[in-house]
Amino acid sequence: MKALNNILAKAAADPRRIVLAEGGDPRVIEAAARASAQGLARITLLGGPEVDIAALARELGHDLTGVEIRYPHALAASEEYAGALFELRRHKGLTLADARELARQPLPHANLMVRLGDADGVVAGALHTTAEVVRNAIQIIGMQPSFDLVSSFFLMMLCQPFHTLKGGVIFADCGLVVDPDERQLAQIALAAADSAASLLMEAPRVAMLSFSTSGSARHAAVDKVANAANRVRALRPDLVIDGDVQLDAAIVAEIANQKVGDSQVKGNANVLIFPNLDAGNIGYKLAERVGGALAIGPLLQGLKRPANDLSRGCAANDIVNVIAVTVVQAQALTGGG
Repeated sequence: MKALNNILAKAAADPRRIVLAEGGDPRVIEAAARASAQGLARITLLGGPEVDIAALARELGHDLTGVEIRYPHALAASEEYAGALFELRRHKGLTLADARELARQPLPHANLMVRLGDADGVVAGALHTTAEVVRNAIQIIGMQPSFDLVSSFFLMMLCQPFHTLKGGVIFADCGLVVDPDERQLAQIALAAADSAASLLMEAPRVAMLSFSTSGSARHAAVDKVANAANRVRALRPDLVIDGDVQLDAAIVAEIANQKVGDSQVKGNANVLIFPNLDAGNIGYKLAERVGGALAIGPLLQGLKRPANDLSRGCAANDIVNVIAVTVVQAQALTGGG
């Protein structure tokens, strides 16, 4: 899997501090041990009073040498974090007492570590819901200045001998924004193009997917996609993009030649933008379950610093991959790599 191996190699070349908010979970402990041993990241594990992380790791046979273990409920630093959180959210009615309570909980504490520069990225979701992970990231880490929308993407790895479309492909948005309007769809496309540049390490080639190609059908849903593509072109005229375009014309050169006379992507898309969450969620699961692709994600984009979600059914290997992706995202946002 060349695309994934490139991400792992890039992470190992310039590892960053990644905090895992669910350090009492056996899968997270295993992933922390493996990521640290492989040199992918400098890992901090957060835990609560109910689990002795070091003892559990020994029981499970995992070596946490080099992994920092923190218990926010017992840390003096949590008071500083509480003050920062209070100043950040007091205009929303958060009291200092509430801020103190939150700063001693692993998930808010992890995001505060990133906000205050004590970590470069956060990974959570093995135990927390997507809503909890995203809410904490938006409220504490905040948005990139050029975006007012957090969206998600899956990094799909198509590396099996039977795959005709080879390598890594970005699928967005497959997990977060239910029914984006044309402005939001354009933001998703721009963020996904940036994600492709940093993670695939190649120029993004964006396909704005629809049931229409170049106006072959007339419908408000088609207009939304076509207008979003035009917004992207206006904001970033150097970006290679087709839209509205059907999936086959986005990924098969012969069909693109037949259907899209002025195609820029030419049937070689590495970023697929779905018109809504129905299409995106169905699309990535078809690619994974029927097409045999490896799905990494859901990953978040549009934040000031990286925060990524995990499926609650994830395995340790999934977490290791997301840790590596989070490191590479941190490199792209802060320089290096």
